[in-house]
Amino acid sequence: MRRALAAGAVALALPAAAGAQPGVGVNAKTGDGLYAAYCLSCHGVDGSGVTSTSHPRGVLDLEGLGPPLEGVGARAADFYLTTGYMPLANPHDQPRRKKSPFDDHEIAALVAYVASLGRGPGVPHPQPQRGDVSSGLSLFTEHCAGCHQVDAEGGYLTNAVAPPLLQATPVQIAEAVRIGPYLMPKFPANQISDAQLNSIIAYVQWAKHPDDPGGWSIGRIGPVPEGLVTWLIAAVALVGCCLVIGRRFQR
Repeated sequence: MRRALAAGAVALALPAAAGAQPGVGVNAKTGDGLYAAYCLSCHGVDGSGVTSTSHPRGVLDLEGLGPPLEGVGARAADFYLTTGYMPLANPHDQPRRKKSPFDDHEIAALVAYVASLGRGPGVPHPQPQRGDVSSGLSLFTEHCAGCHQVDAEGGYLTNAVAPPLLQATPVQIAEAVRIGPYLMPKFPANQISDAQLNSIIAYVQWAKHPDDPGGWSIGRIGPVPEGLVTWLIAAVALVGCCLVIGRRFQR
């Protein structure tokens, strides 16, 4: 009975929300109204999920293909919304980082609504200042560099892209490690402890503005290209020396 009443309430909200834009509309400042307008078509009433392609098209004119949100908690909702991964225009596409269409208040309202759908983990509060950059490098190399590269600038996988982490906040990194967005595996605390996670985040923060003790970083594109540039400079210098010596002998 409750589910039927909830469905009826959402149905009444949809006509007003269908044409709404983030930041505008009667229900735009409430989590349930935003959910009805931008999430329900894929994630279903009360976050129950939609797995059937025969589901009626929602307000974004999409056939629902979203997972259930019951019990995912504030952690997952905060990650997907603050990174702009959601809402997704096409449920078949890989989520990519983009500017969120929602402001901070709307994100907070949506996160609170999703968290109310079932008991789940809250938004983490990492403390990278307590981490160790050196340990973080070792942990990142072991668990993350295979996809994101050791410099955290991302890479390409089969039918997917491992995003660069240079725009990721400490909270977003902590969330991603625990929830495993898209194809990324999730790492529970028995695999990567909170203390280790602090070190990983500390390393990623350092990697955004690393030291360049060797001087010119050449875009930090790796040792092989950097070596080729060095050889090119050396070859030009060698040719120049040969020309100077040759002219002296001609005299």
